[in-house]
Amino acid sequence: MRCLLDSHAFLWFVHGDKRLGERARLTISEIENEILLSIASLWELAIKVSLDKLELDRPFSDLARQLIVNELGLLRIEFKHLLLLTELPFHHRDPFDRLLIAQAISEGIPILSGDPAFRDYPVQVIW
Repeated sequence: MRCLLDSHAFLWFVHGDKRLGERARLTISEIENEILLSIASLWELAIKVSLDKLELDRPFSDLARQLIVNELGLLRIEFKHLLLLTELPFHHRDPFDRLLIAQAISEGIPILSGDPAFRDYPVQVIW
């Protein structure tokens, strides 16, 4: 199964944070699953780090190593994702989360997120 990680799910997974939902943790850990991280999530994290709104316990550059160590794939932003984004209702206002939702819907894959607003969209949420 292909799945998309929300930004916080990625951070909580690589840090072993207990706030990561048990179903999400099991889904990520299942070796046969293809777990993806959107380039939009890395963009969001880079912005938050640069604005001092997010403090990481390691340099931002180490996140690339985490992708390799945890065998996570990167999901690029494609035009089809942006087309769907223009049609999404505004249940959620965060532009990065809206893009992740559009990507998950467009790709037909579930998203691993603890954000309750994601459930207002036609996407499977695993947490």
